[in-house]
Amino acid sequence: MKKKFYLSGLIFALTLSMLLAACGNNADDGSNGKDSAGTDTDKGSGVELGQKDLTLPYVAWARETPVSYLLAAVLEDVGYNVDVKQVEAGPMWSSVADGSADFMASAWLPTTHASYWEQYQDDVVKVNEVLDKAPLALAVPSYMKDVNSIEDLKDNEELGKSVDWTITGIDAGAGIMANTETALEEYGLDNWKLVSSSEAAMIAELKSAYEKEKPIVVPLWKPHWVFGVMDMKMLEDPKGIYGGDGDQIYIVARKGLEEDAPAAYKVLEQYTEDYDMVEELMPPVFDEDKDPADVAQQFMKDHPDLVDEWTKGVK
Repeated sequence: MKKKFYLSGLIFALTLSMLLAACGNNADDGSNGKDSAGTDTDKGSGVELGQKDLTLPYVAWARETPVSYLLAAVLEDVGYNVDVKQVEAGPMWSSVADGSADFMASAWLPTTHASYWEQYQDDVVKVNEVLDKAPLALAVPSYMKDVNSIEDLKDNEELGKSVDWTITGIDAGAGIMANTETALEEYGLDNWKLVSSSEAAMIAELKSAYEKEKPIVVPLWKPHWVFGVMDMKMLEDPKGIYGGDGDQIYIVARKGLEEDAPAAYKVLEQYTEDYDMVEELMPPVFDEDKDPADVAQQFMKDHPDLVDEWTKGVK
């Protein structure tokens, strides 16, 4: 009888030991933190950082400023050093194309940045489409009730004289400025002229006119914080000069970034964006004059679930 109990106990102990060993070695069903394709599936077993110093150029537009600082903050949280540089559109594209910068989050395609894409497409990579609809147009305050289409500008003596036949623009290198020059030709707006400045200067002019309910014509786009604080309307564009339903916005990187900084590339691939998110980021920077780096940090604290999604599988 004792022998029988001894053998039973021995068999039980051996069985328990095998089960515990199996559980310890196969807690992930043999995946070791990877999916069937070998891709990292948890944050603890992520891809390597690689090159730790990154350069991110951006143009000081409404969406681009806070979004660029947000991406920099997320990448720095992962372990990178990100140099965020304000430039104009041309240098933004050329620096990514020649490798002196690593990526940018401000590629408006296929219309706004068509000339840059044609010039640099062989030297850059589309990493991620982050917004699928970003319309551009000429815009006016909604109190300008008789102006609803670009066609309404033609030979409009009363409006033209009231604004000195001037469309108040932004920086000369911006794609929307090239669109507007084309619109002047295509719509026969021979009396009108487009004056370049900067987005900040254009917004200052718009604010001043809006407060006094004076007429003004400006190039605008969505997403833009102005639409949250002013009642504006985008003018109809029957000829489709501004791209119809709008551009898509992409993150574009230099060739080789995926190999040189795998974790950064993965974050950029996983980054997501929508109008609600951008409209939360823009007003503190532009309407409240807060530091975009501080706004980015606060957004990360308020939305840890989004940060976890963007950094999934990254050390």
